Amino acid sequence: MVFTVNLAERRGKRLLTDLVDVLRTAFTNVKRKHPFKIDAVVILPDHLHCIWTLPEGGLRFSTRWGLIKTHFSRQIAKGERISKSRENRGERGLWQRRFWEHLIRDETDYRQHIDYIHWNPVKHGWVRCVKDWPHSSFHRYVISGVYAENWGNGIDLSDMAVGE
Repeated sequence: MVFTVNLAERRGKRLLTDLVDVLRTAFTNVKRKHPFKIDAVVILPDHLHCIWTLPEGGLRFSTRWGLIKTHFSRQIAKGERISKSRENRGERGLWQRRFWEHLIRDETDYRQHIDYIHWNPVKHGWVRCVKDWPHSSFHRYVISGVYAENWGNGIDLSDMAVGE
């Protein structure tokens, strides 16, 4: 499954990269009780993309995302703008309520989404080269020989829209 998860207010926010260790801890804690494998991930300042492999019969990804968001939010000082509807429900205002999801169709679809995820920091102008973004599984893929370290230099994947 491919996912895109966004902060509620994306413009100018750097929360996810500023607090990337808190986010990693949230993932780790949820994975302990509700296992899944992260095949690919990129954490950007205001959103993230990832591909998960869930255990057989483990299509409860919404539960996992809810727990990750909750764990992260509980570690963050309050102060964000909260809409009236969220206030009435006792919710924080850090995350968009929904997320984008996509079921991988085949190996080509899988490969294209992995490429898109790793290229995303370049697309958004955070870096000029994929290898320069620290919050990405790209580096693991380089170590395992899937990508060359200079992969993505001189290519343009911007026409591949994935959950944005």
